[in-house]
Amino acid sequence: MNKTIFQKIIDREIPANILYEDNDIIAIEDINPVAEVHALIIPKKCIPTLNDLDPMDADIVGKMVLVAKNLAKEFKIDESGYRTVFNCNDDGGQTVYHIHLHLIGGRKLNWPPG
Repeated sequence: MNKTIFQKIIDREIPANILYEDNDIIAIEDINPVAEVHALIIPKKCIPTLNDLDPMDADIVGKMVLVAKNLAKEFKIDESGYRTVFNCNDDGGQTVYHIHLHLIGGRKLNWPPG
């Protein structure tokens, strides 16, 4: 199986602006941001889509959300507001098949997103 771009970033085969990292998670700046703040929170375990999650992944998904919350505070968008998004499969807008959580903020976000 070919490595995803995220696995290549995790393995330091390609560069990225790393915002946070621990043994389970890496967070990077999105290279095509849609707002002033646009981070991707990525588990180091490659899980292709949300549909591939199993009960053993509950802790890592919870940790991803906590990392997003902490980054929102660090970027000072926690009070004004932000959005977190998981995309799943083609119709859901997923382009990299390694789950990741988008943290988006720093401007007024519209609903529905489109």
